[in-house]
Amino acid sequence: MTRSTDFLAFAHIGDLHLTTADADNARDLRTILQRLRERQELDFVFLPGDNADNGTAEQYRLLRQALADFTLPVAVITGDHDMEGGDLGPFYAELQVPRSPYAKAVGDVRCLFLDMCGPGGGGPDFRLGAEQVQWLERELLEASRQERQCVVFMHSYPADLRGPGEAERVARLLHEGPVRLVEIGHTHYNELAHDGGVLYAACRSSGQIEEGGVGFALVTLDGPAVSWRFRESREAWPWVQITAPGDARLNGMGAVEASECRVLVLAEAELTACEWQCDEGPWWPLVSLGKGRYRGDRPVPAGARRLQVRVRDARGGEDRDQIELTGPQRPLAAPADWGSDRTSLGEWQAKGVLGTQLGPNRNGRKW
Repeated sequence: MTRSTDFLAFAHIGDLHLTTADADNARDLRTILQRLRERQELDFVFLPGDNADNGTAEQYRLLRQALADFTLPVAVITGDHDMEGGDLGPFYAELQVPRSPYAKAVGDVRCLFLDMCGPGGGGPDFRLGAEQVQWLERELLEASRQERQCVVFMHSYPADLRGPGEAERVARLLHEGPVRLVEIGHTHYNELAHDGGVLYAACRSSGQIEEGGVGFALVTLDGPAVSWRFRESREAWPWVQITAPGDARLNGMGAVEASECRVLVLAEAELTACEWQCDEGPWWPLVSLGKGRYRGDRPVPAGARRLQVRVRDARGGEDRDQIELTGPQRPLAAPADWGSDRTSLGEWQAKGVLGTQLGPNRNGRKW
């Protein structure tokens, strides 16, 4: 993976559950990849596990074929459905991806990819195993020593780990380490949870979907500020997302301050307007930094409560994004709730979070 410019930006496509080439989810995957292909504004695309519904070589070949001419790097990890055959042999043999755990540096950010499934006995017997937990601890200690921030990629919440003491230990390592964000799948619904130290972000399934339309999340880490927004694949261009300052709810009140407004824009036509506004003030121009990055032409005013951006393109397409710089102080989660959905932020329509927990792991069908 290579750094595109000055902040981490990636797309998260939810659990695929691929079965056959003519199934809806296979077609949806091809549509999403077509929209994201050659988007050099992004550092990579993340697939969070449950890639093949039954973990067969034939199903993995569908994914390999879909990615054959895809130009962005793709990071693929394991889920419980990838273990349905009892081991991960077909996963690694067909996809030819690095074995987890592994780390990749993207600029100043350390991205850590974990395997919750291989050390278990199949199904949702989520475990990391002693060696992987020790690896994670070493990586976080080294990142702290180097003053680097981390993003962790795993199939589900740490609370779902079943190894002796793993759930509590891993949740504490993440909460107390230099981790700003943990990206997960498994839930099948969009969900954001913040335990006071870490934002957990789950992305809607692409293959066993029960709420809303199929799509993907756009995610950034700009300095200490995390930004996350789900986009349905049917949405028209352009797409704009504020990367800094950080929204108070997404960042646990800890990373909202920034001296300038910065945004990410994905567009297919020339922009005719790219502007930002604080509260009810005037609209000011955003200045291009290249590769979809823009910044404000002046500092963010002290005491600003709300910031919004708007873009328009030469084809008449428009998009907006908005963040709240202030808000009610959320109480720090109790240690027993770290790394779980008990710290969920609830419904947040602007981010694509419906708050239904409508999936097989909570209130949905038993797939």
